[in-house]
Amino acid sequence: MPTSNSSPDALRLIRRGRVVTCHGVAPDRTLLQLLREDLHCTAVKEGCASGDCGACTVTVAERTPEGTLRYRAVNSCIRLAHSVDGQAVWTAEDIAAADGTLHPAQRALVECHGSQCGFCTPGFVMSLFTLHRQRRGDAVTRDEALHALSGNLCRCTGYRAILDAAQTMHHWPEPALDEADLLQKMELLAQSAQAPAADLAQSFYLQPTTLAELLALRAALPAALLAAGTTDVGLWITKQLQQRPQIIDVTRVAELRELQRTASALVIGAAVTLNDAFAALAAERPALAPFFDRFAGLPVRESGTLGGNVANGSPIGDSMPLLIALGATLRLASARGERTLPIEDFYLAYRQTALAPDEVLVAITVPHPAPGEWLRVDKVSKRLEDDISAVCLAVALQVQDGRIASARIGAGGVAAVPARATKTEAVFAGQPCAEATFEQSAQSLMAEFQPLSDMRASADYRRTLLGNLLRRAWQDAAEPGAPALAELEPQS
Repeated sequence: MPTSNSSPDALRLIRRGRVVTCHGVAPDRTLLQLLREDLHCTAVKEGCASGDCGACTVTVAERTPEGTLRYRAVNSCIRLAHSVDGQAVWTAEDIAAADGTLHPAQRALVECHGSQCGFCTPGFVMSLFTLHRQRRGDAVTRDEALHALSGNLCRCTGYRAILDAAQTMHHWPEPALDEADLLQKMELLAQSAQAPAADLAQSFYLQPTTLAELLALRAALPAALLAAGTTDVGLWITKQLQQRPQIIDVTRVAELRELQRTASALVIGAAVTLNDAFAALAAERPALAPFFDRFAGLPVRESGTLGGNVANGSPIGDSMPLLIALGATLRLASARGERTLPIEDFYLAYRQTALAPDEVLVAITVPHPAPGEWLRVDKVSKRLEDDISAVCLAVALQVQDGRIASARIGAGGVAAVPARATKTEAVFAGQPCAEATFEQSAQSLMAEFQPLSDMRASADYRRTLLGNLLRRAWQDAAEPGAPALAELEPQS
C-alpha cells in the first residue's frame, strides 16, 4: 500500500540509531526546516536555499532491494522532509563517537586546517562522511575528492586544505556503525507503512510503491503535485514561497526505479536518480562522463531524477538536448493505458508538455550505440560546473565510409523548449566528414533558432555559441588520437 504522511505519526526517520517520529509535518516542509526547527539540529545551515552552496548537506541512507545500505549526500534545503520517511539521516552532530571522539572526516578537517568561518564546514563534513562510508574507509584520490565535494562551496578557507582533509581522513578509525540494526529498523518501518487517509480533500503527502497505485492516485488527484527529487520543486517552495499541500511522491514506485538493458536499448525508470542514470549512460558512451560531471553538483544529482528533469520541461535542462540527439523515447502511462512519444515531441511550449493531467512519465528509453556513431555534447555556462547552461548542444552522427549517413542534433537555451535542429540535420546528411561540412552546418545551426536575450546571455551570443560549439566539435574530433577520429576521416 502507498505510504501517507497525512497522518501525524507517518513521518519516521532514523537518527543516531533510533527511530524518531515527527508529528504534524506539513507536506511541503523541507528537510532542513524539519532538522533545524523541529529537531533542533542547528549544525545544518541554510545558505542559498537553492541547492547550490552545500551548507545544508546531510547524509541519507536507504535500504536497497539487495538488502544493503545506499548512502547519499543531499541538499536538505530543497529536499522535502517526508521524502526521508523510513530512512536514516545524519547531520554533522551525529557522526562522532559516543565518547566525543571525532569522526575521521571531522578530525581530518581539524588537522588540515580546513575551516575558517565554519559556516560551510558542516556541509563539507557530511560530503566527506558520505564519501568515507561509500568507500568503506579506503583512501581516496584528489579527483575523487573533487567529485565528492562538487556541491560544496567555501568562500574563505580555500580548497587545498579541504582536499587534503579528504585524502587524509582514512588515517583514523571510524566510530562503529551498526548497519545490520539500521537495516532491521528500516525493514520494520517499511512493513508498518500506513495506507493513505480516507479523506484526501485537504493536505497529504503520498508515497505509492507500485505503478498501479500511482496511476490510480493520479487519476483521482490530477491537481496534486507530482514530486521526485524536488531539486526544482524545492525552489518553488524556498524561493517563490509557494504552498504545496497536496503531493504525490513517485520515488518509491518500484517500476519507476528500474534500470534495464534490453537487446536494443537502455530503459531508465523516471525515478532513477540523475547520478545512477548518468552512470548507466556513460557506461555505454564513456565520452559523456565529463559532461555529466558538469550537471549541477553531486548532491543535486543524488536527489534529482532523470524523469523529473525531462518532465520539468525547462528549455535549459541539460539532459534533454542529449536525449534528443540520442533518439530517446518516453513511455507515458495513465489508468487509461500507455503510449510512447519521441522526446522532441513531448515539449509543446514554454514549460508545457504533452503529459495529460492523469498521466505520468514512466521511463526514458535510449537506444544502444550503433556502429559508426559519433557523439559530442557540450555546454557553455558562467561556471565550469554546478551551473545552468547559456547554451547546450548535443550532436550525434552516423558515419559510414567517411560520410555522414544521418544526424540528430539537440539544443537547449535557444528556444522556448528543448529543440531538435532538423534543418541542420538535413545539411549534414550525405556529406563527407570534413571541416567544410561542419562549417556549413554551423552556419545553418546559427540561422535555425531565434533565441531570446536574458540574464545569462544575449540572443546574438547564443547564436554565436551554437556555431562555435559545432566548430569546436570538429576541432576536437580532428585532434590526433581523438576518439572516433578514424571513423570521421574520409576513406579514399
